[in-house]
Amino acid sequence: MATLELKVNLPDRVVLEAERAGLLTDQAIGRLIEEAVRREAGKRLLQAMGRLRAANVPPLTEEEIAAEVAAVRAQRKAVGATGH
Repeated sequence: MATLELKVNLPDRVVLEAERAGLLTDQAIGRLIEEAVRREAGKRLLQAMGRLRAANVPPLTEEEIAAEVAAVRAQRKAVGATGH
């Protein structure tokens, strides 16, 4: 886990509302960032899907998908074993 120190300039009204909603805690800000990262990943996926459709790339077969999933799992397992 990494520790970051951020300085954010916000309008007073936003600060008050965020404080009232409990959004200025480390945990809440972490959740907000995680959600934003997931949304961005989803956007990139949709953009990639659009490019594939535009390029008329045929969809993967179930066997090809299974092979890709197995390859990613093997890679993650290897990275987890080495810590890199």
